Amino acid sequence: MGSTPQPRRGNTRQRIQDVALDLFAEQGYEKTSLREIAEHLQVTKAALYYHFKTKEDILVSIFEDLNRPVEALLEWGEGQPRTLETKVEILVRYSKALRAAEPLFVFMQENQATVRELSIGHTIKHRVIALVDLIKDPDAPLTDQVRCFSALFTMHAGMMALRDAEGDPEEKRKAALEVAIELVTRAHDPGTAAA
Repeated sequence: MGSTPQPRRGNTRQRIQDVALDLFAEQGYEKTSLREIAEHLQVTKAALYYHFKTKEDILVSIFEDLNRPVEALLEWGEGQPRTLETKVEILVRYSKALRAAEPLFVFMQENQATVRELSIGHTIKHRVIALVDLIKDPDAPLTDQVRCFSALFTMHAGMMALRDAEGDPEEKRKAALEVAIELVTRAHDPGTAAA
């Protein structure tokens, strides 16, 4: 009845996404053509057009695929009580989603101007705001709102800023998550001020 998912290597659409993302990251989105993507895949441009009409279509599809866990997280978080445990769980799940989307995240970081111009730039901004709304209290004072925004950006920056730092990538991710949890804990319970 149902078909089993194909391995990533055997799925043409996913192979196009992988090659395109590698080329976008390596030489920049603007400098990469559909023709180059087709050549790297050893297919005709017509075969590529069958799946994607534009570079933006490829990028949007990558973004949508890699951000499904974030969409699921937002949906899950909406139905949860605004306890500290829920907020920590949101950060833990978001950290895992970021790890899975790291190639896209690296591309977006290195091509910020391009991303802002594309449709995904708007979507990213709204997803970050939606996540912050899940981890901050509705009537939080401005300093606690800043802590909650900073928690997410700590996780983002940790992925990028610590990329070239010595150490295990998983340990670096955990360190950024720990700092993010500290910020949200402080925002949730202002009485937990650092000594």
